[in-house]
Amino acid sequence: MWTMTAEPAYAVAAELNVSIETRDGLSLATDIYRPADPETGEPIDEPMPVLLDRTPYGKRGRMERHGEWYAKRGYVVAIQDCRGRFDSDGEFYIFRDEPEDGYDTVEWLAKQPYCDGQVGTFGTSYGAWVQSALATQDPPHLEAMFVNQGAANAREATFRHNGAFELRWLCWAYTLGGGFAKQALEDPDIQQRLANVDVRDILENGPVLPGQSPLRHIPEYEEWTFDIMMQGASSDDIWQEPGFNFEAYYEESADVPTVYAGGWYDSYTKATCDNFLGLAEKKDSDHFLLVGPWTHGWNTYPLPSWNKPYSGELAFGEEALMDYQETRLRFFDHYLKGKDTWNEQPTVQYFQMGTGDGSRSGDRLHHGGEWREATAWPPADTEMRTYYIHGSGELTTEQPTDDDASTTYTFDPTDPVPTIGGNCSSYITYEPREEPILEYPLSERKLQDITGRGGFDQRTRPDTFGAEPPYGPLEDRNDVLVYRTAPLTEPLEITGPIRVRVYGETDAVDTDFTAKLIDEYPPSEAYPNGFAVNLCDSISRGRYRGYRDEPDMLDPGEVYEFYMEPYPTANVFKPGHRIRLDISSSNYPRYDVNHNTGGPLYGDREYEVARNTVHHNAEYATHIELPVQPN
Repeated sequence: MWTMTAEPAYAVAAELNVSIETRDGLSLATDIYRPADPETGEPIDEPMPVLLDRTPYGKRGRMERHGEWYAKRGYVVAIQDCRGRFDSDGEFYIFRDEPEDGYDTVEWLAKQPYCDGQVGTFGTSYGAWVQSALATQDPPHLEAMFVNQGAANAREATFRHNGAFELRWLCWAYTLGGGFAKQALEDPDIQQRLANVDVRDILENGPVLPGQSPLRHIPEYEEWTFDIMMQGASSDDIWQEPGFNFEAYYEESADVPTVYAGGWYDSYTKATCDNFLGLAEKKDSDHFLLVGPWTHGWNTYPLPSWNKPYSGELAFGEEALMDYQETRLRFFDHYLKGKDTWNEQPTVQYFQMGTGDGSRSGDRLHHGGEWREATAWPPADTEMRTYYIHGSGELTTEQPTDDDASTTYTFDPTDPVPTIGGNCSSYITYEPREEPILEYPLSERKLQDITGRGGFDQRTRPDTFGAEPPYGPLEDRNDVLVYRTAPLTEPLEITGPIRVRVYGETDAVDTDFTAKLIDEYPPSEAYPNGFAVNLCDSISRGRYRGYRDEPDMLDPGEVYEFYMEPYPTANVFKPGHRIRLDISSSNYPRYDVNHNTGGPLYGDREYEVARNTVHHNAEYATHIELPVQPN
């Protein structure tokens, strides 16, 4: 790994709450950090590139230190509150206004005397969304982007996921969203109502309905929350807007050098790879893909999980670490200042997980890994190898020959399969406190994780949301079908996209099927019961199967193909390990639970138990395709 130490060369002069006017006359509050003379403290007159970070989380505190870090190294840094958040004017409707607001901000900054005409953008999570959003408008002075952990198509795999809803956004609406809405910040009573909410209660007692929850006190938040929960068809206008669906605007998007960065356990892994694939071929500028073994980075910004050698219950070793700030500085120094700091960067750089020895590293399993390089994604010579499920519980490369073989299970939506880690973020709630909000504001309260994030042994424990004793492996549930290979005799390395096709039927008018890829460790002295590492998962909602644009209900008893794309991954299955595929109909609360009634996507108060059948025969051969690398 290339490392560098960028020593500060300047002091910092800050101008806070600068007003940048949008085309519709609103003011966006922006803090400007400029390189300054170390002796006098006066801003440097020489024009320099500007780096823009737009955020809904408040531009002070950690963001302030982040701005100072780059200003000390020769950049003007603009950190802006998004529309309707903190000090900026307007109403907040998630992502809707970000394309135009971002464009207006880039062009305003480019006209300032301290800017040399070049504007670069960076940011994580929401700060990545807004970069891709403004890029759809192709601002003339946008010159480079470092997009860390952001979306591509919100309907396909972010807000919604192959028809299902990612409940993290309901959690976000109650916590980091609604808790810091302008109305909540201005009215302690509203913030107190939100502070008293335990999101776990909302999930357990749901669905919530409009006008019957604390979100009613912040109507604009209630509006967009229910819009994304209840609108699933492609024809719904929201899914075609440039703030939500960047894929639809690839052709007209800015052609500038861009890094798409993410993590194998991030909630945007698929979107990160999709953006790179969709734009690298369409644009003349250099595009890069950088993926580590990390989880989502919102809670440690501006030093996200890049600086953690673990994800969930997996340890990767010091090799997994990468300096977030330094990496971005190398990129911008190269493309905005002409320095030779990015020459050796490969087009694709990724962390290949799974080379560890499986020993215990503190309270984590040493899964290990190492950095790899490639010229394309997936890497050249990748072989998509198909593994078929069989009635015996085997997972093999041999296609089934039986004429009529299937397995049936009962799916009770009131008893869903619990989520244990994975590509999760924002499944959070504020710690319960007795103190009133004026004595102990939300900004000082700790956030508690509901699902876990990263790799976990797939067994319930007392802190597993939705689990009840006796705790144990998910595979012991009657509604989880498990298929595994024989123990491997030599290592098998996979790197790239995953595809699953479940041939299923149901006696309901609508239901879900889920898939989860697992690296199954054998029993050892450190782990006598073995260790089932979740690598990636997905879901398919029946009415939207095959990424349908419009809903199409199921005919009971008919066999359908439920196509899924678990998030891309990179892992080595070592000798003695098994490749395992779990199939079920729920993964909660990562995804909302299908009530099997064919009712509204969200808000249905009726539940029906479904008998779901998975086929594994010559005509309907349920299988998973893995991106196998050459030995």
